[in-house]
Amino acid sequence: MRRTLSITQPPRGATTRRACAALLALCAALLALTPSSRAQDDTRPLVIGSKNFTENRILAEILAQLIRAHTDIPVELNDGLGGTLVVFSALREGEIDLYPEYTGTGWAIVLERKDPARDPWHTYREVARAYEERFDIRWLPPFGFSNSYALAVRGELARELGLQSVSDLVPHIAGLRAGVSHEFLNRQDGWPGVSALYALETSTLRGMEHGLAFAALADGDLDLIDAWTTDGKLLRYDITVLRDDKAFWPPYHCAPIVRVDALERHPELEPLLGRLGLRLSNRRMQALNLAVEIDGRSFRDVARDFLVVEGLLERDLPRDLRTDAAAPGERRGSLWEFARARLPDTLRLTGEHLKLSFGAVLAAVLFSVPLGIALARRPHLSQLALNATGVLQTIPSLALLAFMIPVLGLGLPAAYAALFLYALLPILRNTVTGLRGVDAELVDAARGLGLSRRQILRHVELPLALPTIMAGVRTSAIISIGVATLAAFVGAGGLGDPILTGLQLNDMRLVLAGALPAALLAVITDVGLERLERRLTPRGVG
Repeated sequence: MRRTLSITQPPRGATTRRACAALLALCAALLALTPSSRAQDDTRPLVIGSKNFTENRILAEILAQLIRAHTDIPVELNDGLGGTLVVFSALREGEIDLYPEYTGTGWAIVLERKDPARDPWHTYREVARAYEERFDIRWLPPFGFSNSYALAVRGELARELGLQSVSDLVPHIAGLRAGVSHEFLNRQDGWPGVSALYALETSTLRGMEHGLAFAALADGDLDLIDAWTTDGKLLRYDITVLRDDKAFWPPYHCAPIVRVDALERHPELEPLLGRLGLRLSNRRMQALNLAVEIDGRSFRDVARDFLVVEGLLERDLPRDLRTDAAAPGERRGSLWEFARARLPDTLRLTGEHLKLSFGAVLAAVLFSVPLGIALARRPHLSQLALNATGVLQTIPSLALLAFMIPVLGLGLPAAYAALFLYALLPILRNTVTGLRGVDAELVDAARGLGLSRRQILRHVELPLALPTIMAGVRTSAIISIGVATLAAFVGAGGLGDPILTGLQLNDMRLVLAGALPAALLAVITDVGLERLERRLTPRGVG
């Protein structure tokens, strides 16, 4: 259809100005709501982190509830952050103050020691000494259990092939379907190291979420997975853990590790957490993991019951001292009852998701549209800018979030920055494309009527390019809503929280509790932006 436009009067100029003013006001409001930088050391809360698997989250809950019950220290729980390097980086940067760590991980991954670690207490002492000297991080007394890596196969397959040790896998490995966690797939004390030592060569290996691997093994979709020796599922499924007959894995005793400056701020912390020392055996840790992963109990309740049994917590603890972390929820009842019970959490997480994605898109609009206007008539510079933003789009979402942690820390700042960078390309590209697509004859006619360059841009080019620009904004908004679900990996909240927890626990209802609202939010956003586009598009453009 031919585009026509009257240029004797500004088309809906007042509407355009009001829309721009509204966008600026909304962006300012979102910036005002964004948390400021960390408060001074003497007032900020103690932040407890954890890795993104069940056991570490239970231990983080135990630490949080113990501190809240016995001290006046304000505590924040920032659990499920990601793998070792993400959480350790957050600890070093001061974004969190403590989290549960494993001696073997500290030895092989953080300290990158190549010599074998055999004696558990020697390993603990060496790791503790190196951490305090190099990082100002102190290892407190260990919990008492050692959660080592292991390779596991279906019990039926182990009996059929006579598999008892990892060496027994060698003649059969080529024909086995193997799936391991993503972290195990890349860690030197994971698949790269163990496969090199035992000469395990397979073309069927794939990375997957740890909790899903157990379900796939139980269903017969996989033959070989990585496991932890305290996995609760080992008590429930027919799974054979293979003996590490070449002693590849070091001891993995678990203990709280704390920033020394946090201990200096709160001297009561070290003796209090020391009361947890040697209270958890391997079997007992398995039972706690089982209570969450199979029985469907919350991290909060499992941690609380453990502390009560140990005499470290009163059974009738006041509600205001309980941890406020989101719980997986009970797995009983219908899906409708589950969704209704989670409604307050879902609404809160949806608000966080909106703030994340819309804030990033608004910032991208305010940056990309002026830049696109400036570059539209400069082909070489515009191509350079589009190439640069295109490269950003190729970086995996989780990698980009991880890159932001050392610069901006955990939480909203890192998530905002990553989402902002992802939102740039569609808006910038469509702004440049829309302006270049304006009919040159209309521009010449406007110039012949005596309009200045700025007036031509405002009353001719931008109104005609608006549908194309809005298409870019809609694309960026949908991308941001999807990518924002990954913000849970850096503690930024949003609808990714239940998705992440559901994947860890293999609880599809929790996954749906995050995925369905996110999908609905994307549809509503697209429809809303389409109506906004129609409202802002001047009459006569079409």
